Amino acid sequence: MRVVIDTNVFVSSFFGGNPRTIIDLWKDGAITLCLSRDILDEYVDVLNRLGMRDEKELKELLSFFSEGFNILFTTKTPEINIVDNDPADNKFIECALALKAKVIITGDKHLLSVKKFGEIGIMTPKKFLEIYHD
Repeated sequence: MRVVIDTNVFVSSFFGGNPRTIIDLWKDGAITLCLSRDILDEYVDVLNRLGMRDEKELKELLSFFSEGFNILFTTKTPEINIVDNDPADNKFIECALALKAKVIITGDKHLLSVKKFGEIGIMTPKKFLEIYHD
């Protein structure tokens, strides 16, 4: 299944819980991570600002990114304006549209307020695991 993972879920995965379970599903090949250049840049920027440059797990994840491990990457996304409160969040919906992802997994209240965009479900890590994880 193709999913877009919001930066807040990605960063939270370093601390365990449902976000870690979702990243483990990606590492195990159970889900395919959909990325755009804007999303990947944001992941790396936030992790660097948090001082995680030398973390072993960060290095492992960056190597997964560079190898294209269970990843679909788009260089071109449609331009939309759905999330008015935080326009930067539109990049997650744009990526999902471009790569035909089924779900955006997020903890962001602005994205969660959209709930669904076309066929794309927008949900918390907990809800995603309740619905899609065996």
